Amino acid sequence: MRTAWPPVAVLAGGLAGAAYLWSRNPHLPGQVLPFCPWRKVTGLDCPGCGGTRMAYDLMHGDLAAAWQDNAALLLSLPLVAALYLVWLRHGLAGRRWQPPLGRRGTAVLIGVATAWTVLRNLF
Repeated sequence: MRTAWPPVAVLAGGLAGAAYLWSRNPHLPGQVLPFCPWRKVTGLDCPGCGGTRMAYDLMHGDLAAAWQDNAALLLSLPLVAALYLVWLRHGLAGRRWQPPLGRRGTAVLIGVATAWTVLRNLF
């Protein structure tokens, strides 16, 4: 069961983070929430900027606000959820698993993140 602990720990951490975020509104100033170091230093949005606000809005049923916060991250959630479920299934079965990204997949992921970062900071 050693292989099950990492995905289960990620689930537990995600649920704890969601429980904390539920009662905080990241749209309001003065909330004790993480900040983006890239944005703090450069003043520009990174690919994940708006993710905390997006998660809050999704948990509160506001899909339109979640889209405004970070559309690319919102669109990637089904894929991330599917990959997590495969990881969890393998872990519970006693097998190690890593996403089959490879060089091409890594290049595509970096390219999409870079394009999203540039476009969201231009418009």
